[in-house]
Amino acid sequence: MHVVELMVRRTCGSCERVREQITPVVASADAHLTVVDVDTDASLAMEFGDRVPVVVVDGEEFACWEVDSEELAEALLW
Repeated sequence: MHVVELMVRRTCGSCERVREQITPVVASADAHLTVVDVDTDASLAMEFGDRVPVVVVDGEEFACWEVDSEELAEALLW
């Protein structure tokens, strides 16, 4: 099972939009989605800064700011 992490900030409007966009894609691939607020961990806040939303698939950064749903679906097939 693939693990998809969405790195966000509470004050990020784009983060909510991307979460709504990828939730059905992740669900249809039978993958697991975790939403991570980078502000809850100092090292994550330093790593990602204002560069959110970031989609991470199986520990590898997949997309930043914008996500192509078809590309994400393809990546979750393998």
